[in-house]
Amino acid sequence: MSKQNLINNLTNSGLITRRSIKKAFERVDRKDFVLREYKDLAYADQSLPIGFDQTISQPSTVAFMLKLLNVKEGDLVLDVGSGSGWTSALLAQIVSGSGFVTAVERIEDLINRSILNTKKYRFENIAFKKAGKELGYSENAPYDKILVSATSDDIPEELIDQLKLEGVMVVPVKNSILRVKKTKSGAIRKRDFPGFVFVKLIKDEDDED
Repeated sequence: MSKQNLINNLTNSGLITRRSIKKAFERVDRKDFVLREYKDLAYADQSLPIGFDQTISQPSTVAFMLKLLNVKEGDLVLDVGSGSGWTSALLAQIVSGSGFVTAVERIEDLINRSILNTKKYRFENIAFKKAGKELGYSENAPYDKILVSATSDDIPEELIDQLKLEGVMVVPVKNSILRVKKTKSGAIRKRDFPGFVFVKLIKDEDDED
């Protein structure tokens, strides 16, 4: 399958409905973010290993999450579990130069790979950060949008605290994707979309013996 065929399929299935997301999928080539041995599968709608027991999510899932997140030009975005950098690059393209993406990953080798993977795109609105003992990256908070690419048992309160009023977070919880909106009053509203599988969301301290 070609990149254009993939984009056409995602568009025809209603997963890509906004021009900005389509443009991001066109410009940011998934092939640049997969391992060499999986280049031939870069445009297949499936998750692929990127090493360290991590995966790059399947395109349909990423498109669905971006649709729910409704990222706009100028948004400040937090990308938690940025992996090899693909979703971070898509987000950077969507928010454009007036926005900014903080991409957080706990595996140093994947951070270094993400920097290399995105170098050709010359993004000046993205920063890759090493995950610490807190979830997210409070130093750059609050965020308009938060995208989480790993699952947890509950909605992470640490990330809600980093979300602006009227901000939106899309986060996997167990086997569902949740769209979480913080209202003007700080109340939390959520919608549940079941039927997904993700790697586990863990903090750096979870690796300690």
